[in-house]
Amino acid sequence: MAKVELKQPIVEEIKGLLDGAASLVLVDYRGLTVEQDTKLRKTLRDNNVSYKVYKNTLVKFAVAGTEFEQLAKHLEGPTAVAVSKDDATAPAKFLVEFAKTAPALELKGGIVEGAYYDVKGLTAVAAVPSKNELLGKLLGSIQSPISNFARVLKQIAEKDEAVA
Repeated sequence: MAKVELKQPIVEEIKGLLDGAASLVLVDYRGLTVEQDTKLRKTLRDNNVSYKVYKNTLVKFAVAGTEFEQLAKHLEGPTAVAVSKDDATAPAKFLVEFAKTAPALELKGGIVEGAYYDVKGLTAVAAVPSKNELLGKLLGSIQSPISNFARVLKQIAEKDEAVA
């Protein structure tokens, strides 16, 4: 079998991972201890973020012609790929947070919902609350005035009952 035929399934696996992805973040994991790497992988896995290490040339083939193609310039040296299909901010959020405790982990760049971000941009993305948090805050802000109004009506009704 030719080398290309052996590598094609891996390129297809990467393409499958990227298909429908909301975000992709590249990191340099050089210098992480086994314990740190294990902890990072568990954290990401528990939050539905795929984290894998592939050969840079195979990732370049997989991202060619996709919205992730801009990241090809970062594919030098040891590179791990973190992908989320559910929460666009999750990879950036967990990797930036983990990098605070493990300075050896270096972010390279990422694509979040079709937009390219460098390290500084990914740090800003990490500060954005998740979609679920934002929806919860929105529902809370909508529910609060209604609850207050209901409480006032109840107090008025109780006051009228006490007078009568």
